[in-house]
Amino acid sequence: MPRIGLGELIVIAALAILFFGKDKLPDLAKSIGKSVTEFNKAIKGESTPTKKTIKKTTKK
Repeated sequence: MPRIGLGELIVIAALAILFFGKDKLPDLAKSIGKSVTEFNKAIKGESTPTKKTIKKTTKK
């Protein structure tokens, strides 16, 4: 898989500033961070009962 270099990151940052504006970028980053955190919590929350269920069914 190709890696993103410094030049590509600069271009992406410049496009984000042009598209969203410098005032909205912190709010956008904050909402993306919250979304990722909630997604990770949901994944961890679902995996724990599933593991417990598998352990209970294999013990029988």
